[in-house]
Amino acid sequence: MDPTVAETVKESMWISTMNVSMLDQIAVGGATSLVNLFIHAILVGAIAATLRNLANTDASFPGFVQYMLVIVATGTLLVVGHFGECVIWAYTYKWVGAVPKDTDLIYFAFGNYTTLGYGDVVPVPQWHMLGPLTALNGVMLIGWSTALVYDLLHRSVQSPSKS
Repeated sequence: MDPTVAETVKESMWISTMNVSMLDQIAVGGATSLVNLFIHAILVGAIAATLRNLANTDASFPGFVQYMLVIVATGTLLVVGHFGECVIWAYTYKWVGAVPKDTDLIYFAFGNYTTLGYGDVVPVPQWHMLGPLTALNGVMLIGWSTALVYDLLHRSVQSPSKS
């Protein structure tokens, strides 16, 4: 590629990201991610503590029923937690004016958070990095939830004892 063309492309890419400084976008996205990380840590910690306490009590329910209730309760709490985290992103978008007027903010936040991204709503150019930052946060927290459920299932299944 011609060096002049390469310089022009590089310069136009840099300028297009600087409408609102890249640092501002990363600061807002990072702060929102940090808030969600704290929320998720509290939620996962509470679930883990409850499961530890449940394992140390004498169950009045049959094992299968107790197991089923734990899985359903854990899944429900995680879904509620993820919904709350998407609401935090929606408020962030509204606060900075990152999306066009009359945008369904929860829908847009969920699309980014889950990396679904239909593409029917896009952020305003000045805040285009918030979408990928939301997706990164969602992937991390959904992965953390998946690890919790895996660990729960793994610890619950008793391996046959060897004689």
